[in-house]
Parts: sequence; structure tokens; C-alpha cells
Amino acid sequence: MAESLLWSLLVAFLLGCLALAAASLDGALAARGRGAGILAGGWSAPLAETARLMRQRRRTLVAADVLLWRTGGAALLVVALLKVVVVPVDGSALADLAVGVVWFNAMDVTVWAAVWLTGWGANSAHALIGGYRFLAQGLAYELPLMFALTAPAVAAGSLRLAEVEAAQQGGAWFVLWMPVAFAVYCLGVVAFSVWGPLSVAAGVDLAGGVLSELSGVDRLLVLAGRYALLAAGAAFAVPMFLGGADGPLLPGWAWFALKTVLLLSVLVVLRHRLPALRPDRFVEVGWLVLLPAVLLQVLVVSVVAVWRY
Repeated sequence: MAESLLWSLLVAFLLGCLALAAASLDGALAARGRGAGILAGGWSAPLAETARLMRQRRRTLVAADVLLWRTGGAALLVVALLKVVVVPVDGSALADLAVGVVWFNAMDVTVWAAVWLTGWGANSAHALIGGYRFLAQGLAYELPLMFALTAPAVAAGSLRLAEVEAAQQGGAWFVLWMPVAFAVYCLGVVAFSVWGPLSVAAGVDLAGGVLSELSGVDRLLVLAGRYALLAAGAAFAVPMFLGGADGPLLPGWAWFALKTVLLLSVLVVLRHRLPALRPDRFVEVGWLVLLPAVLLQVLVVSVVAVWRY
């Protein structure tokens, strides 16, 4: 029992470190975009923002459902942690579930409820529209994401992440022959993190959307949850597509950390390179382009798997 508790705290600490690193990089890129230089409040922006929000008073609204509103905001951090409990690091996972891939997808659906409650509970038009936008976006990315997760599982013949990782040993990383599934997966990570081009649920045209009425520690929890979800998505991609701990010279845990940080950095940079996508346009692309493409990818993987075995 004590050992499980220590492992849980370690996983939470590591996820927090990744989220902080992502926030620091995001702050540095934002500072450079303003021409202020990355050292002028860039890397330290998350700490300064945390201190500011901790001092700020929590906003109260007329007829708001405070329980649902604040539960939805805090749930993002919890879901991010639950996503990574099945991720093996150098052969060990906090929860080595036989259905680890399904668990991750189930936690992703929980994000829908969390973001929706954050928009609904505030009893505010801007927040409510932001919640509806996220649901529309979810209808477009969830099915493609589910089939993108299916491809590595089919190739490995298992839903257990440790076995999916083991099937890629020796350099046969799934990303090399499942590029469509990997690209769709990364798009799904960006979407459920309300990030970059798929952050319209918190868009500036809605005065912040689901974030519009949040202040103080409530806003801090939601912002931290978004970074944590992004970090969890990057960590999960490593055993699914990037060979897990496989790599020369360095120990397995170092390869896992390096791959996670590199992918997380790419996802953070996307926020500053790509414009936001309108939900209706993204729904059209999701159903007419992404879904057929990833289904074709799963078909190819299935044929290869049958031929191998």
C-alpha cells in the first residue's frame, strides 16, 4: 500500500514537471512573439501567473452551479493523471491494465464532461457557447482518435501498453509505418487539451469561452489541467508509437523522457504556428478526411498483422 502511494506521488510529480516545462516553453515563445525576449518574463511566466492567480479572488456568479462549475475545472488535472497511470516507463507502470488503451480512450471521453461542466456551471453565455464548441469539436476528433489508438493495438495483438511497447523493440516503431494514425493521435491530443488550432472552446472571440468567468485558483486549475493533458498525451504516445524505452546507448527511462519532451515541445510550438480552426470546418474535415484516412490505416495494419501471424 505504501509503495503504491509513493509511486502515485512520483507519477503525479513527474506529470507536474512536464506540465511546468510545457508552460515555461509556451511562455517563452509568447514572449518572443511580443518581441520581449524569452528571458523577459518568458520562462518564468508560469510561476508569475501562478502567484498572481493564487492571490486573485475567486469570482462568484448569479445562479451559477458552483459545484459542477468547480468540479469540471478541477477534473482536468485528475483526468490527466489517470491517463498516465497505465503508461509503462522502462517496463513499469503504476497500473498495468490489460485494457490500457481502452482506459486512455475512456479518460479522454471524461474530458468532454469536465470541459462541458466548466462551461455549463458558470451560468454565462460565453462559457456555455465555449462548452458547446468543445462538444462539436469532440464529435469530430473522438472517432478518428479511437481508431488511431486501435492501429497499434491491432499490430501488437494486445490492449496492454507494455505489450504494445514490446512489439516495437529493435527499431520497428509503429510511427514509421502508421504515420496517419500517429498524426491523427497527435491531433486528438491537441483537441482534448483545448490547445492551439483546436482551442476555440476558449477562443478570444468568446472572451475566453469556458475560461471567461474563471478567476483565482479556479482558473489556475483549468490552465494547469490543459498543460497536464498535453503532457499526458505526449507521454502516452511514446509506448504507443515511438518505441517506448527502445533506443541505443542511453538507459530506457532516459529514452522515454527524451521522446516525451521532444513530442511535447512540438505540440507546444504548434500553438504559435497554426491558426485556430472553426468548429464547423473541423467537423467537416474530421468526418470526411480524418475518419476515412485512419480507417484505411487500420485496414492496412490489420492486413499486415494477419500476414505476419
